[in-house]
Amino acid sequence: MIPLLLLHLLAAAACLLPGTRAGRRTFAVAAVPPAATFLWLLTVAGGVLDGTPLVADVTWVPQLGLTLQFRMDGFGLLMALLVSGIGTLVMAYSLSYFRPHGDHPPRDDRAPDETARLAGLLVAFAGAMLGLVLSDGFFTLFLFWELTSVTSYLLIGIDDRAAAARAAAQRAFLVTGAGGLALLGGLVLLGQRSGTTTLSGLVADPPSGTLVTVALVLVLTGAFAKSAQFPLHFWLPGAMAAPTPVSAYLHSATMVKAGIVLVARLAPVFADVGPWRALVVVCGGASLLVGGARALREQDAKLALAHGTVSQLGLIMILVGLGTPATTYAGVAVLTAHALFKASLFLTIGVVDHEAGTRDLRRLRGLGRRLPVLAAVGLTAGASMAAVPPTLGFVAKESGIAALEDTGIGMLGPAALVLVVVGSVLTVAYTLRTVGGLFGRDVPAGDDGPAPIDPAAVHRPSAAFVAAPALLAALSLAGGLAAAPVGAWLAEVAGSLTPAAAEGYLTLWPGLHLALGLSAAAWVLGAALAEVVRRRERGDEPAPTVAIRAYAAGYDGLLRGSRRLTAVTQSGSLPAYLTVVLTTLVIALGAAWLRGTGPVDDVPWAESWLQVLAAVVTGGLALAMVRARRRFTAALLLGGSGYGLALVFLLHGAPDLAITQFLIDTLSIVLFLLVMARLPDRFRAPPSWVPDGLRLGLAVLVGVAVAGFSLAASAARTEPSVGDEYVLRSEPEAGGRNVVNVTIVDFRGFDTLGEITVLGVAAVGVVNLVTAARRRQRRDGATGPGTGDGDAGGRTDAGAPTAAGGAS
Repeated sequence: MIPLLLLHLLAAAACLLPGTRAGRRTFAVAAVPPAATFLWLLTVAGGVLDGTPLVADVTWVPQLGLTLQFRMDGFGLLMALLVSGIGTLVMAYSLSYFRPHGDHPPRDDRAPDETARLAGLLVAFAGAMLGLVLSDGFFTLFLFWELTSVTSYLLIGIDDRAAAARAAAQRAFLVTGAGGLALLGGLVLLGQRSGTTTLSGLVADPPSGTLVTVALVLVLTGAFAKSAQFPLHFWLPGAMAAPTPVSAYLHSATMVKAGIVLVARLAPVFADVGPWRALVVVCGGASLLVGGARALREQDAKLALAHGTVSQLGLIMILVGLGTPATTYAGVAVLTAHALFKASLFLTIGVVDHEAGTRDLRRLRGLGRRLPVLAAVGLTAGASMAAVPPTLGFVAKESGIAALEDTGIGMLGPAALVLVVVGSVLTVAYTLRTVGGLFGRDVPAGDDGPAPIDPAAVHRPSAAFVAAPALLAALSLAGGLAAAPVGAWLAEVAGSLTPAAAEGYLTLWPGLHLALGLSAAAWVLGAALAEVVRRRERGDEPAPTVAIRAYAAGYDGLLRGSRRLTAVTQSGSLPAYLTVVLTTLVIALGAAWLRGTGPVDDVPWAESWLQVLAAVVTGGLALAMVRARRRFTAALLLGGSGYGLALVFLLHGAPDLAITQFLIDTLSIVLFLLVMARLPDRFRAPPSWVPDGLRLGLAVLVGVAVAGFSLAASAARTEPSVGDEYVLRSEPEAGGRNVVNVTIVDFRGFDTLGEITVLGVAAVGVVNLVTAARRRQRRDGATGPGTGDGDAGGRTDAGAPTAAGGAS
């Protein structure tokens, strides 16, 4: 498993190399990793389905216990086959899709380097999705979960010049990213409560309790966001701004299944916990109905399929989320059927768009006769989506309806059955409308729509172009005709989720029973609904959904609120900033001190009266500085307090610290005086809201809080000080007797280097700013700084520095 993931990474890097001009030919390179993965999976499938999962661990940061943990059981094998198999077909399809032809360039024609970038991102996504479906460790799952979000964001927004693509990519990333954070919180809680950080360990010994219920709600939130479940479904249709191969791969067959994969693994053991089943039925059912209803109104065939994907994902979420053996098996079957027929339909629409130059259902007519092979492919895949026999979609849907007839979970079972049947009616209706609109001869009523195209002007696609959707449609048909062996194979897959699901089966003709009657009713009602929609259709574009408008309002409101908050908190007032920072410091240190072990005992406050005198002089100079009105006086008092502190160090037997403090204060005074030569002589009066008493009191509080916390921290020590170890190692390991210097230069050399680097960068920035200011002054004929009565930055509310700020 690990070498295959690395192969995806290498192929992505090769395609993304700067200056790559291979164009669409990079898809041949991108097809190698998923094809190799698919072939390898076929070689190990027998052993995995026999009950011997493949396990692989890679230690990343052993000191922190970070390990990438992978495990491939039957369900992981199925998902890996779908990811790699459909990925290979999409890469091969893209070779034709991105080929311009004659006087009719495709809608997604792009420059060679852009096409190579698309291929690289697509194979990178394939590797991320493969890692996700094979993940066992919590950290591994979250890592690949986020990688799929990042690569999906880049793929959706691949056309970064289009505002719609950028907005759709941002919306998808924000929604799935927020869901990822919820997932992370849930996994952390589950790990703390269960004592394990692997999915297999969690399922083998599931924990219980209120904390677990909260964690599962968070996990479901992440899964709903990733799999476009109501009310977090609105990002998926917008993601259709990506090229059609991306839509077929990410948003029908693979990425949107990530949340379903997680729910399928956890539902058999956690479905009975708290609101799990209720959330699954409500959110899945709402997705099923809302997506289906919206698909009936779309004029863009690709968008209609996108909303249909939301609807179908709701059906799968209900089946796998209920967690019973029968629904789990049916969910696995429907998931497989959906990946095949939906990818085929997306690719079919891509062919139509490429050859006809449009996918607008109001303009398409007569393509069934012009493109008979493609029409047969679309009709076959559409029949599977509408659950019409003898397709895999039919036998899978039949197993789902049969599983919902008697779930044994109370009223949620019948409610789920009603939702699925109503959703099936909508599915039949939007399938007839979409596929019929692509290849039928009728044009939606209304004279205000765009003019229909001439079928004779539509190019005939090559056999290679139609091969991928044709193969997927053929598999949908063959899966239904060979329902028994396919069902037996899927039973072994579902058995890895819950052993009882291994008893499931598929049959093409189960006889006359309730499930078949409900399916027949769905066909009839769906056809009638499609006809009603066709007759009443006005041919205009539907308005944005309520969810999209709510998202836009929330996003814009968040931006407005952040701007207002920034205007208040980032006012440019130095006294305001210092007040907030120092008040927070006092509160934090005071709270930590009060929550400590109690009063500090046996504190050697002073060893001689000279130490007391030095401390009093130091504090007095600092307090006097607060009252200073002249900059020169404040600088001298600040330096004097520093010298007093150096004297305190010296009296405590630390001459090295005293010398260091003395040198630093001397240099600081010199720099202050050099700068003050260019500044007004006096400070401006502080703002009215920071009187002297407030500044003085805050300074005293900061000093007391810092001193008290330091005493409490030193008195709370339970182990010997590391300072003794520094003293012992200073001379033999570093060759120096000055422990402070050795610590700065040797033991903490990298920290010192980082600090020097930061200061160096800041110094370069200051020099550049001063140089630029001088150029501007010379250009504008300015007389130089320091002529006004304000600070250099133009602020008028910066008062004298506080004692706490000066002492620091």
